[in-house]
Amino acid sequence: MLFGTSGCHLCEQAEIIVNACVPGGVDYVDIAEQEQWQEQYAIRIPVLYDPRTKRDLGWPFDLAEVGDFIGRVVSL
Repeated sequence: MLFGTSGCHLCEQAEIIVNACVPGGVDYVDIAEQEQWQEQYAIRIPVLYDPRTKRDLGWPFDLAEVGDFIGRVVSL
């Protein structure tokens, strides 16, 4: 999952990076519409989050960091 919100230019940049690493992209969650995520991630977005492991990767991140993150959570 990629947590962000509309109108956030950093979130747009993060989505481009994540989509380049993950064929088909990931689910995008607008935290403004999700109170549970808003409380936890409002000041940290954009954040890449793996619900299975509950690990996250906060901004700033690049293509290599996203690839490493995905490799780590997939291998767990």
